[in-house]
This record gives sequence, C-alpha cells and structure tokens, in this order.
Amino acid sequence: MFEHPVTDIFFDLDHTLWDFEKNSALTFQKILTKNSVDVVLEDFLGVYAPINLEYWKLYRENRVTKAELRFQRLRRTFDTLGAVVQDDLIHILAHEYIEHLSSFTHLVPNAVETLEYLSPKYRLHIITNGFQEVQEKKMVGSNIHRYFDQIINSEMAGVKKPHPYIFELALTKANVDPRNTIMVGDSLEADILGAKSMGMQVLHFNANGEPEHDHCITINNLIEIKSFL
Repeated sequence: MFEHPVTDIFFDLDHTLWDFEKNSALTFQKILTKNSVDVVLEDFLGVYAPINLEYWKLYRENRVTKAELRFQRLRRTFDTLGAVVQDDLIHILAHEYIEHLSSFTHLVPNAVETLEYLSPKYRLHIITNGFQEVQEKKMVGSNIHRYFDQIINSEMAGVKKPHPYIFELALTKANVDPRNTIMVGDSLEADILGAKSMGMQVLHFNANGEPEHDHCITINNLIEIKSFL
C-alpha cells in the first residue's frame, strides 16, 4: 500500500490522538463558569473554534507570538459575541485555560486500539506544534505516553510544522530514513505537506473535514490504519 517498507510512524498529537475539541470544550465550561463569564458555551465554542485555527496558522507562520495567540483568540471571540470582558479577565482565562486543559484526557475514537495494534510492529513517535509545558501532561494524563519513543515539539525544535527542521530533528532523533516512515496527522498543510516535502510517506487523518485531495491516502477514523499497515 505504501511505496517503501515502514519501520517508524510519527503522529501529530492534538486533533489526531488527543481529542482537542472535546477537552477544550470541557476546559472552557470549567473556567467560564468559575469566572462568571456570561456567555452561552455553545455560542462561545462555535465562534472560538475557527478563530483558534486562524491564530494557530498565524503562530505557525511566526506572525503572532505564543502570548498573542493565547490572548487574541479570546479577545476576538468575546468581541465577535458582543460580550463585554475586560482584558485583565481575558489574561486570567488564558492562563487558566492552559492550566486546566491537560487535566482532561479524552482521546479521539479508537486512538488506544490503533496504538495497541501498531506498537508491536513499528516504532511510534510524536511531532507536535503544541506547547512543551502542556503536551507531556496531556500524554501522561491520557496514558498514551508509554507508546512513544521520540516526542518532538515545536519549542524544542525552535520551529513549527510544516518547517522542514522539525521533521529533520525528529528523523535524526529516531535515526530513521524518511522513506521508511509515515507521518499521520490532521492538518494537510502542517503535517501532510510538511512531512511529504522531507521525503516521508504520509497518511491524512481528515478530522477537520478538509477538502478531498490526491496528496495521499485519507482516513476518517484512526482504526482504518489497520487496512494499510
């Protein structure tokens, strides 16, 4: 199914294994209630989700800092909703969001079953653009840390996917030829095209409903990996 034999599989974390949307919603439910922010959670999440993706794209492109990402995605959301929330409270919410996010541990459907299936046959690794301070907590809390050999994050690499260096660093640490690897991720731009440009084989977990493409095999449920490996 893949052109070259596979020895190592690299996974993205958020939206690919760790159920970011569900855990994020639970975190916001907790901190908005705690801080008596008068918004309807469903309305808030509906506005926040696309704004968050927009700011992550800006962050990948080094057009906003980590601090700007954390503040502005909330400022923009409240402004769009017409909710009056002072900057001081937004800073508190931004801090509490990061503080509590990793305490929720939901994984995407069939994540553990897929890792259990793959781990006896392949070496597994993580390449994530997430912040170093929370990514390990997410993995330990959801009990998937044990499946992975190398865990590479963008703060460690100094660049973010799809920059070639983060993939180069991961390949070096894993001591593997890119042709003998597969990158599995939800972002066509960051995961699939980034890894493909480095000569890695790729498998797109299309969790975000991105348009169909012919860059590689696409799956909609992680358990489909069993059909190809």
